[in-house]
Amino acid sequence: MKSIFIYTFFVMLGSLAACSSSNDVFTQQVTEAAQTQMNNYPASTLCDLYKNFFQDKFGPGHLAPDAASADNYLRRELESMNTRDNSYYAETTGWERRFCRVNLSLLKNNIIPYDTFFVAFMESMNSLELPDVAQWRKEWNKIVAIIEKMNLNLPNYEQDKAMLNALLSEGKYVVHHSEPYVQSYAPHYRIIRTDIFEKELKKYIPDYP
Repeated sequence: MKSIFIYTFFVMLGSLAACSSSNDVFTQQVTEAAQTQMNNYPASTLCDLYKNFFQDKFGPGHLAPDAASADNYLRRELESMNTRDNSYYAETTGWERRFCRVNLSLLKNNIIPYDTFFVAFMESMNSLELPDVAQWRKEWNKIVAIIEKMNLNLPNYEQDKAMLNALLSEGKYVVHHSEPYVQSYAPHYRIIRTDIFEKELKKYIPDYP
């Protein structure tokens, strides 16, 4: 009986250590993702940080248009945008880095073939299983607790936090970039699954690491 107790005790210790290690990794990766966002886009608000983490969880799947509508909307956006916006060619989202934001200037400037890009986008959208919103709300609460400890001095922080809480409590989860972000960076991109980007699109971008 004593040996069984000792074995159980060490199993519990191992489980606690694994849980602690997992939490440490989560905290580190969330912190790095948030800090990268603020370094690259200092005009970001909490809504913009939320959008970064949200996109990594939901990808482009929340858009869910049919191929014809997606193609029409993308072509209209390309016609209206400048040849280069103030964002990076491609950058990963969130703490898991499951998805990338791929800059549409790569299409506008004919660096990536349109058909190749569009196939990658549709595959990214159609292959995704959307997560449960209640589970995402729990994860976001953990993320925002980490962000709070970073003392980022985000503008309108309390108002944005309350708005996001209300949104998630209603089972909704989609937000737009904040006005300061849009004015500062004029973002135009699509969300592509990271493995698809690495395999199908990265090779077209000159000097991309």
